[in-house]
Amino acid sequence: MSYHQPVLLKECLQGLCIKPNGVYVDVTFGGGGHSRAILQKLDASGKLFAFDQDKDAAQNVPKDARLTFVPQNFMYMKNFLRVNGATQVDGVLADLGVSSHQFDEAERGFSIRFDAHLDMRMNQASKKTAASILNEYDESALKKMFKEYGEVDNANKLVKLIADARIAQAITTTEQLKKSIASCTPKFKDHQYLAKVFQALRIEVNDEMQALKALLQQSLEVLAPKGRLVVMSYHSLEDRLVKNFMKSGNWEGEMQKDFYGNISRPFELITKKPIVPEEEEQDKNTRSRSAKLRIAEKK
Repeated sequence: MSYHQPVLLKECLQGLCIKPNGVYVDVTFGGGGHSRAILQKLDASGKLFAFDQDKDAAQNVPKDARLTFVPQNFMYMKNFLRVNGATQVDGVLADLGVSSHQFDEAERGFSIRFDAHLDMRMNQASKKTAASILNEYDESALKKMFKEYGEVDNANKLVKLIADARIAQAITTTEQLKKSIASCTPKFKDHQYLAKVFQALRIEVNDEMQALKALLQQSLEVLAPKGRLVVMSYHSLEDRLVKNFMKSGNWEGEMQKDFYGNISRPFELITKKPIVPEEEEQDKNTRSRSAKLRIAEKK
């Protein structure tokens, strides 16, 4: 099985509108599919910076003088670009979420399919895990997390079951978690429900929403005029943030006006509605089904 099959590859490349001598950033390197495709469109003077905090991703980096790989979270993009002498770039690409490799490696704890330790760290040097959150967070913090990041309807009941279960024994594996919350998991919709629970934990473990906010803000700062921001998201929380920021330059999506009452927007929307994979791609790669691609150009 491949490390990760790049989603909407052609559409991402078109969205970046690549100049052969340009400078580009792939903030989610993963298996390197998007990065390799970008490199094919660059000439000898072009540059690509690729970020990934998962140490497994470093094994996929090709030997190419035009590529600089940064083994860090993309929330530090601006600083590392500056260190490498790139103050302005022509395009930033982000393929958010979890790679196929991370889902398929049972011991990483991302998937509901395996009985594994509740880990879920994208950066394996981090101290915080899904297990530590479940066992150490107080009930109010857990409720907030499941409501905000999982949009779980019965979060109060869910947290009560977790709190009761962890008194008897620490919850450290996926099967323990599933068993402890079985009575509030809807019949025939158990997969969708557990996916929301796992999503909330993963977002909290990896501070994903804060990292995304940092990335979007920094993209606005590092993109050159006419530079492209290309972002692919996989759940509504991410997509809403991306949509609002591209539309207005803020998280709420509220339009700002200048002194003269003219609407002030930092981006020109290239996509009014998100691009989604065609049926053929969804059939070939089931994980692409929830993908939404948005593209904007800095004014």
